[in-house]
Amino acid sequence: MNKSLSTFERKMKNPKFKKAFDEGYKKLLFSELMISIMEGDDVSIRNLAKEADISKSVIQNLRSGKQHDIKVSNLIKIAHAFGYKLILQRGNERLMLNEVTTKDSKKQLSVEAISA
Repeated sequence: MNKSLSTFERKMKNPKFKKAFDEGYKKLLFSELMISIMEGDDVSIRNLAKEADISKSVIQNLRSGKQHDIKVSNLIKIAHAFGYKLILQRGNERLMLNEVTTKDSKKQLSVEAISA
């Protein structure tokens, strides 16, 4: 006995629909992650903006999904504000990303190799 496909299953067979759905789902994930972490740590938009040194409007736009593009420096600041480290990994190679302040008070990206 063959079970008929749901409307969603039928739509997912359409490559154009599937691609649009997958893109939207990826965008949703970051905003959902931010909401979950902020609620779990009981952090307000105002407090996160202050801790991460990012404008409240950027935090709100990322949280709402209105902004789905994030600068690496802002991602690092948000991660650090919650006590996370941002690590890139390929095979056994691991690189930790940080934002550092130079002697002339400029911010720049720092990459540190770490052991796996």
